[in-house]
Amino acid sequence: MNKTRERQARRRDKFGVRNDRGFTLIELLIVMVILGLLAALVAPKMFQKVGTSKIKAAKAQIALLGTALDAYRLDVGRYPSTEQGLSALRVNPGFDTWDGPYLPKDVPKDPWGRDYVYRCPGQHGDYDLYSLGADGQEGGEGENADVASWQ
Repeated sequence: MNKTRERQARRRDKFGVRNDRGFTLIELLIVMVILGLLAALVAPKMFQKVGTSKIKAAKAQIALLGTALDAYRLDVGRYPSTEQGLSALRVNPGFDTWDGPYLPKDVPKDPWGRDYVYRCPGQHGDYDLYSLGADGQEGGEGENADVASWQ
C-alpha cells in the first residue's frame, strides 16, 4: 500500500497535476501534420532551385569551354572541327602550334550527365556549343530548354 502512494505522489507535482513524462498520441499526430504541411510548402521551392542551379551551372561550363576554345583558336588558327570535338582541348589533334591542354581536367559532362553538343562551323556563329537540357532533346521550356553559347 505504501508503494502505491509513492508512485502516485511521483506522478503528481506540488499542484496536483499529473507529471507523466512523454507525449500523447494526439500531440504526436499534430506535430506530424505540422511537419507535413511545412514540407509540402517548402519542398517545391527547393526542387525549383535545383533546376535553375543546373541551368546556371551549364551556362558557366559553356562559358569556360568557350574561353578554352578561343585560346585554342589563338594558338592553332581555327576552332577544332566537329569531328575533333571538344577533346582537342585536352589532346593535341596533330598541330605544331597547339599549346594545350586548354582545360585543367577532362571535358565536363553537362549538369544532367550528357556530353555537350559541339559543331564547327556553327549555325549561330563560328561554333555552336550547347546542352540539350534536362530532357536531352532539342528545344523545350524551363529546365528542359537548351542552354547554348549563342544565347
